[in-house]
Amino acid sequence: MLKLESLKKNSHFKIVLKKKKMHTEFFSVYAAKNFLKPKNKNILYISFIMKKKIGTAVKRNRIKRKLKAIVQKLTKKNGAINSNYTYIVFGKSNAYKENSKNLENIMSKTFKRVLLK
Repeated sequence: MLKLESLKKNSHFKIVLKKKKMHTEFFSVYAAKNFLKPKNKNILYISFIMKKKIGTAVKRNRIKRKLKAIVQKLTKKNGAINSNYTYIVFGKSNAYKENSKNLENIMSKTFKRVLLK
């Protein structure tokens, strides 16, 4: 199982945000080829970000938890997420009321399409 590791430095965020991107009505995914050297192969660099404009902290954290749980499920599926890339996921307010099963299907397709760009 892959361990999810968040980006820490501002410069790392800037590098990823300049590369590939894919937008949906529930979230946006940015991806860049791994530029960080992982200590072991079981690390996936992914950060979940919410804008303050979306709502209260409760709403923002719930969306983040929902998206993070979906990514955890997708890492268990073989080939759903490529661990050779670093990702940033921007959550949107529509994800708050959306069904998790629908979000999982959309996220799976989005992670595949963002790498084809």
